Amino acid sequence: MTLSSAASHIILFDGECKLCSAWVPFVIKRDPNAKFKFCSVQSPKGQLLLNAIGLPTDSYETMVLIVNQQPFFKSEAFFKITKELSYPWPLINAFRLFPLKLRDWGYDRIALNRYRLFGRNNYCIIPTSDIRERFL
Repeated sequence: MTLSSAASHIILFDGECKLCSAWVPFVIKRDPNAKFKFCSVQSPKGQLLLNAIGLPTDSYETMVLIVNQQPFFKSEAFFKITKELSYPWPLINAFRLFPLKLRDWGYDRIALNRYRLFGRNNYCIIPTSDIRERFL
């Protein structure tokens, strides 16, 4: 799978991270136009996409949003996603006023401690039939 053969808005997430896995249903519930597709970085397709954008396939330090073949990372991915969600979530983009370095520093503090703070799953999300088409 290459970026050009993938959907136009893909969220790559760590399927073992409880916080990351909780993010997926959060987005699905607030994405009325079903704009986003989801792919676990541990899946074969996720591994191919990570490889295509030059990220390691054995350690995961950021959620990735791929929009029309362009990857976004860390806080920028977060803000681009929340901008597309139903009201009031786009309002959180007011925090984009902070410099990218500061936003990414905050993102990194959570990302680097996510397993310790939120725990780890021993399983992958198994989508129900009504959202199955949202997963790659």
